This record gives sequence, C-alpha cells and structure tokens, in this order.
Amino acid sequence: MSDPLFDGGDEDDAATPLTPDERAQLILTYITTRSQLNEAEQIGIADADRWAFRRRRDVLGEDFLLALHKRMLGGVWKWAGTIRNTERNIGVAPYRIGVELRALLGDARYWIDQGAYEPDEIAVRFHHRLVAIHPFPNGNGRHARLSADLLAVSLERERFTWGSANLVEAAKTRAFYIAALKAADIHDINPLIAFARS
Repeated sequence: MSDPLFDGGDEDDAATPLTPDERAQLILTYITTRSQLNEAEQIGIADADRWAFRRRRDVLGEDFLLALHKRMLGGVWKWAGTIRNTERNIGVAPYRIGVELRALLGDARYWIDQGAYEPDEIAVRFHHRLVAIHPFPNGNGRHARLSADLLAVSLERERFTWGSANLVEAAKTRAFYIAALKAADIHDINPLIAFARS
C-alpha cells in the first residue's frame, strides 16, 4: 500500500530516504503528506535560523552542529540531532561519521587560521564536506547550508543565497545545486561557490 508521506507521487526526491524505524519516529501524527511534512520542517528550520543568528556561535563545534540539527527538526522527528546509524546511498559509513566530522572541524579551523582559502571558499568547502559526510538520517543539505551561512557570517561575509530558492521545492534550482556538489566531488569547488552566491 502506498504512503503519500513517503512513497509515490507526493514524495520529495530531494530527501534522503528514511528507514521504516526512522519513519516511525515522526512526532507530529497529523502529518500525512509530503507538503505537510515540508511545512512543519520549515517552521523548525526558520526557528533554528533565528536562534543560531541571535548571537555568535561556535559553528566549528560538534556539539553545536548536533544542537543546530535538533533545533531545526526536533519538533518533527525524534531522531533530530542524533548521528545516523544506518547506511545511505550518500555519505560515509555510520561508523566513520564521528571521525570524519572531527576531521572536517579540524580542517576548517586550519583553513581559517592559516588563511588557506578566501572566506567564501572556506564556508563552501565546509558545506561540501558536511554534506558528503551526511551525518544525520535526513535534513543534511539544509543543515549544511545553514551551518555554512553561520560560518560565512563568522568570517565577516554575508550569508549565502544558495540560488535564492527553497531547494526542497524548486527542482530546477536543486538540479544546479546537485551539479555543483558533484563538481566539488571531483575537486572543482568553483561551481558550488558560484551557486552559493547566486
């Protein structure tokens, strides 16, 4: 039987597929369609955005990144803010997440301390690696974009515009984003930097 929240025509191709156990952790039981889910998640993301930008945060702290994800999706999903323990078609194996995340945080601190890249490139490289790690069951792209925005602001740059569209709902803009991520996967970061400022 088809579930309009997770299967078939109303499914959001932008979302990482959830396991049945992860699906069962939906807090808001009134949600029955993907559009209702997107709306509920967006409310939490907007709240997390206000909370995160209210004062200076240690974006390069593992505890902060977990708290930010929980703040974004914790009103909708019980697993929000917890590292995934299941395999995905994207991201590192679950047992590697902690190691890779700590390496990314150390690398980003080094890039900043040494002036290895321009501030925009540091934030975009951070975003790309965070997406590649894919630490959470879902919401990784949204979390990585907000984290990169916070990092850019901490480096005295403006927030990114990320194509000026909601990437969950704007298929064409999302296609440009995915293409830019794939270019970064093969060591061409420039399309992703350009997309982040478009």
